[in-house]
Amino acid sequence: MKLGIRLLFVFFLLNGLAAFFVLRVFVVEIRPSVREVMEDMMVDTANILAELASDDLAAGRLTEGRFAAHVRNYASRPVDARIWGLDKQSLDFRVYVTDARGLVLFDSENTAQGQDYSGWRDVARTLRGEYGARATRTVQTDERTSVMYVAAPVLRDGAILGVLTVAKPQSTVQRFVDRAERKVLLGGLLLLALSAGVGVAVTLWVVWSIRKLRRYALNVQAGQKMDVPLVPGELGELAQAMEAMRARLEGRDYIEGYVRALTHELKSPVAAIRGAAELLQDDLPEADRAVFAGQIEQQVQRIQRLIDRLLELSKLEQRQSLLVDAPTSLRDCAEAAIAEAQARARQKNVAITLQGDGGSGPFEAALVALAVSNLLDNAIDFSPVGGSVRVDLAGGRISVTDAGPGVPDYALPRLGERFFSTPRPNGERTGSGLGLAIVRQIMALHHGNLNIVNLDPAAGPGLRAELNFAI
Repeated sequence: MKLGIRLLFVFFLLNGLAAFFVLRVFVVEIRPSVREVMEDMMVDTANILAELASDDLAAGRLTEGRFAAHVRNYASRPVDARIWGLDKQSLDFRVYVTDARGLVLFDSENTAQGQDYSGWRDVARTLRGEYGARATRTVQTDERTSVMYVAAPVLRDGAILGVLTVAKPQSTVQRFVDRAERKVLLGGLLLLALSAGVGVAVTLWVVWSIRKLRRYALNVQAGQKMDVPLVPGELGELAQAMEAMRARLEGRDYIEGYVRALTHELKSPVAAIRGAAELLQDDLPEADRAVFAGQIEQQVQRIQRLIDRLLELSKLEQRQSLLVDAPTSLRDCAEAAIAEAQARARQKNVAITLQGDGGSGPFEAALVALAVSNLLDNAIDFSPVGGSVRVDLAGGRISVTDAGPGVPDYALPRLGERFFSTPRPNGERTGSGLGLAIVRQIMALHHGNLNIVNLDPAAGPGLRAELNFAI
């Protein structure tokens, strides 16, 4: 599973659990709290009404007294109230009064008068001097039909004359609970959508940043030139730490590799110089002394070329970007390289031809010309006397083709490695291999590539080296 999918999964899992617990708290806590508030209100109401009914009950005129008349008037009283956006058009209290035996003396709904309510919990507990309350469903399977009954004793001189009970359907407050549920649900959905949007944005940012770091690490591993990705926050610090670590490791490996390779390459010319110098100390004919002196000069030049190319390659490997002010024409770069190589080509009687125009782009002209010059040097070295070298331009591609013997297939993948080279034709000296290494570094800076292939034997011998630039 990809990182982005895992992050989103964890995020939505946490949000889902949070939403579940919020709704759970609402169901477990808010609904009972509403009922508790309603019960508290009914306790106050029952005690007030019990106090108002005490005189009529003590006088034995409860049904004809002022208390009963006021309660009946309350039941028929018109109501038009708007409570926090919800309309109330009727009064919902039911009031009944029993005597000390539990017989109903008065019922505001005129449905239970004369009945024995001594067995109901609200009446029985109140007659015993306890707090009496009950909740009874009119339909046993439907919680919404539950009616809450709260009783208060009717007292006279400390004696319980009877019980007054106030009843109120829970459905009258259910709409407030339903509205609260809808608001909580809507708010939860909006919060979930907002948090989901934030989660997706954060996840995309994290994945995007990590992918930039991953791409940078893979390009560095492949030996390509790439700037440190600009990533904010801790990931940016990680990128800088990775770059510092890469630089230290690369520098150490770079020095170690160069020391080993340079030591190997210098063994041969140093040995030749030492041998010729020892011979020059003897009494030799002038002709022999000239030969040995020429060998020393030749080997010194070889060492100088080696050092120059090493310095050139070292500078290229330390660079991270190009110096470009304006678009550069590939044809101009090729013409400059050909003009520089003409002297060596004439010495070997090799003709250089240029075909095509090529494109233009954000290229560093000096580096492109240097890359083409190194390819021309190799092509001239491998070309037979009187042969030809062709330079072709097409779009962002520069190809240099010679008519030499080519390169063994096993060696093709290694061309461009430092100090790896193949023998020149006719037993000539072996090169240092730094020329193609320089070319590869130049192409890496241009985010291009070097491709070297042998020509089809059916068309004749030869080698083609292609520089592919992104235009």
